[in-house]
Amino acid sequence: MNEAPENLTIGTFAKAAGVNVETIRFYQHKGLLPTPERPPGGIRRYGNADVARVKFVKAAQRLGFSLDEIGQLLKLEDGMHCSEAAALASQRLDDVRAKLADLHRIEAVLTELVNECHTHQGDVSCPLITALHDG
Repeated sequence: MNEAPENLTIGTFAKAAGVNVETIRFYQHKGLLPTPERPPGGIRRYGNADVARVKFVKAAQRLGFSLDEIGQLLKLEDGMHCSEAAALASQRLDDVRAKLADLHRIEAVLTELVNECHTHQGDVSCPLITALHDG
């Protein structure tokens, strides 16, 4: 980036971080990003550290962390609280594994129902529709 530190307008900041301006404001509202002071008669300015913080938030979101969890991670970002960060990641991993188990169960049920649909022909009731009605 060619901008000087702490000299980015919110639009330039958003573009550098790969988000829109409303995302910046939302993160500020949620406490994930500080809101710089507005100089008298001027506009707020942001810097490279702010861009890095937004990129951190987006990377954590891609791993499935909630905004509340990301807020907790940001409090640990000095790197000296690895066990606390690992505990948060472990909870996330447990959630991912539970979702995977659910998806495998769903896959098995749908596979069975689709196969049943292919074997039933004529005026016989559709096994998929019947299964959905039966709950």
